[in-house]
Amino acid sequence: MTIQQLDAIWQTKWKNENFSQEMPIQSKLIPLFLAGEDIVAESPTGTGKTLAFVLPLLQLVDGKKPHIQAVIMVPSQELGMQIIDVLRKWTEGTDVTVAQLIGGANMQRQVDKLKKKPTIVVGTPGRLNELVKNRKLKMHEVRHLVLDEADQLLSREHRSTVRSIIDAAVEKQIVILSATITDEIELVAERVLNNPHTIKVEASELPAVGKVEHHFLKVDRRDKTDLLRKFSHLPNMKGLAFINSLDQLMMKEEKLLFRDAPIAALHGAMKKDERRKALDDLKKGIVNLLITTDVAARGLDIQDVTHVIHVDVPQTIEHYLHRSGRTGRAGKDGTVVTFLEYKDEKFYKKLSKDFPSKPTQVVWGAGRLEIGNSKTVEKGKSKR
Repeated sequence: MTIQQLDAIWQTKWKNENFSQEMPIQSKLIPLFLAGEDIVAESPTGTGKTLAFVLPLLQLVDGKKPHIQAVIMVPSQELGMQIIDVLRKWTEGTDVTVAQLIGGANMQRQVDKLKKKPTIVVGTPGRLNELVKNRKLKMHEVRHLVLDEADQLLSREHRSTVRSIIDAAVEKQIVILSATITDEIELVAERVLNNPHTIKVEASELPAVGKVEHHFLKVDRRDKTDLLRKFSHLPNMKGLAFINSLDQLMMKEEKLLFRDAPIAALHGAMKKDERRKALDDLKKGIVNLLITTDVAARGLDIQDVTHVIHVDVPQTIEHYLHRSGRTGRAGKDGTVVTFLEYKDEKFYKKLSKDFPSKPTQVVWGAGRLEIGNSKTVEKGKSKR
């Protein structure tokens, strides 16, 4: 096992987590990371990428040295919070310290955190770049740069900002990770990385996953909110519902909460504490359904998601796969349902040619989903 290449303290923590086996991305990436190589790694959503870079980072940094040695860049606050939680869990009882630098949070507090010389920082591109320009974050001291969910980081929106942060570091190892290696990633790798190693984990290499059923439900736009309310009351529901428009999401949130639906919302206009509470409420079962924009489709570790609902048809197959990948993990079964308006049928038909399995049409009847009004997808009746 590649875990045996790590110091005893990290091996002990690994054993205490009771992992049954290494994931393919961990076995492939950890040795190259420890050797100081630049890496471009592709592995499907939910396959252990976070620990694949966190563990070798912890091995390579020295918590006794009073300066920032590693920067982990992420495209969203939620993913940043998740990685910070993982780092804090694994660094407990060690000299390694971590800090989170994300947009929307108080800048002065983050500057105060940097004065304490954390070992590893996790941040979003805009805030990291702001701190670099203000000379509060000294990139010349950084030796390891990790770009997680790099396809988003290197999209047109963030590309120049990310490049400037990379360029600010001098002697650095760069590790790029994504569920999808895009042309933008390949271009940056060619121009910035030093003889990078490319890792690709195929679906066939992964442990068995649960069965995921893909369905579509024909709806009128005006009925979507009420359908979400009905879904939120299904027995044993723990779902994510994706909406393309922030305005539509906020409107649906207001209507659903007015009708006492057990839902929470997650979107970019919320404060950090509000976003964390929404995630925690879903994880703890306080709410049954989290309605969200695509921000939650990326890298979030929400266990035992039973349903993914595409309230709006995703704009690309990549969006569909990233959203749908939140269910059917760790051997559990899952259900994916797309609310399909008439105007979207032609596009959905074209999009569905690349789905993992052929979607079937379902209808809502008697408090449950049914195929052909006979085969039941959801057993039991809703509470309302």
